[in-house]
Amino acid sequence: MSDSAHGARIFQGQHVWAMSQDAFLAAAALIAAHEENFTPELVIGLARGGVPLAQEAARILGLPAAEIRAQHNICDLVGLQATGEVEVDEAALLAATATARRVLVVDDICGSGATLQAVASLLTTAGVTARTAVLCRNAGADFPLDTWVWPVADWVAFPWEAPPPATSTPLPHPIQVRTAPETL
Repeated sequence: MSDSAHGARIFQGQHVWAMSQDAFLAAAALIAAHEENFTPELVIGLARGGVPLAQEAARILGLPAAEIRAQHNICDLVGLQATGEVEVDEAALLAATATARRVLVVDDICGSGATLQAVASLLTTAGVTARTAVLCRNAGADFPLDTWVWPVADWVAFPWEAPPPATSTPLPHPIQVRTAPETL
């Protein structure tokens, strides 16, 4: 799936946003509380960036978490555009959802939407109902996310990545989630 099928990520070049561990934990709690009404049976974290969110949301919800490899970026260099091709470990995804009919799929960021679209399409084909949630949604993404916390138009450094540049700007402490059909 190419980026042309989805919005292109926007990097305005004004900030490198830095997410603190405290902001991450607060955002994960907001997402888990919002998605509790969906009553998922499993939380799937898209590796690598979605795994910490999956683990924390699953812990809060008292659910199992699964890590699924789905890759759209070749590395974490600031401002690097996605390759346009998404690789999903389909066998692991289908194995993880063999007994779950309702899953919450999470990632750290929705850049173009291509990764989440690829996973959601595979789950739909397998008869699994899925909702999607991310910490950050890039302004260029047009994937119909269910839940996100921060709309961004620049690069985000997450707490589990290499430390951000000294000139980075802290993301504000989250107070609410955003939901579809809200627009940026």
